Order: sequence, then C-alpha cells, then structure tokens
Amino acid sequence: MSPHVLERIRQLGRVHHVALVVADLERSLGFWRDMLGLPVELVLPIETDRVTIAFLPVGESKVELVMPTDDTTGVARFLAAKGEGFHHVCFEVANLSETLMRLEMDGIELIDSVPRKGAEGPVAFLHPRSCHGVLVELIEAAGGPSWRSLGYPKA
Repeated sequence: MSPHVLERIRQLGRVHHVALVVADLERSLGFWRDMLGLPVELVLPIETDRVTIAFLPVGESKVELVMPTDDTTGVARFLAAKGEGFHHVCFEVANLSETLMRLEMDGIELIDSVPRKGAEGPVAFLHPRSCHGVLVELIEAAGGPSWRSLGYPKA
C-alpha cells in the first residue's frame, strides 16, 4: 500500500455509524432494540431531510435507522428502488472543512462541499460515484471548528 493511501486512512477516525433505511421505524426497532437488545439513544425527526432517525449504540459506534417521512426524498426513492437495508457508512474526522477541501482537491466528488448541520454534529456526504458505489458520510468529532460555526453548543 502506498504511503499516500496509508496517510489518508490514518486521517479517518472511528466508524461513527452505519445507516440502514427502513420502511417502518417501530417495526425495525422491534428487531434492533427488542430482539438484539441495542439501547435506543435517540429518536429524532429531521424535518429538513424529511426523515425520522433512530440511533442505537453498539460498542464505540452506532446503528442509525432512517425512515423517510414522505415519498419525494432521495431516501424514499432509495427505499422504493432497493428496499430496506444498508444506506451509508459514516466516519468521524477531526476537521470536516479541511477534510472536504483535501478530498475535493484529490478528485473526490462531494455531495456537500461545506459542513452542514446533522443530528449529532456537522456532516457532509461524498458521492457514491467516487466511493465505489457506497454513500459515505463524514461527521466532525465533537467540539471541532465546524461546531461553532454551525451554532452547536460547546461540547
């Protein structure tokens, strides 16, 4: 493996979460919470994205369940086309703005060129065309520079 690739890998933090698209959040919680015993950390409607999400921690990462709340969104189209299942993986980074700038300079196609407000911190998405068909989300570690600029409380 080239030193360039190894340096890039070291710049990623932990896997923050793996997101699954679901048709019915309560029915899905019946499996993830009730059958597997994962605690529910948060259930939150994200009105701007027209989804309701639930985070269930497992180890140092989380499972995110994402349910569309109307049929006009990308998540709803994903569900209609592919059914329930894996949607994206989210990695934690120290400085989201710098990471996005570096990735764009390296030729990665960004969905979000600047950090935006997410449920648990500043986030941005990388286009699946640049990630071998996988939607990748990046989230800035708690207290990073984008937290202040997006109006999050101090961590």
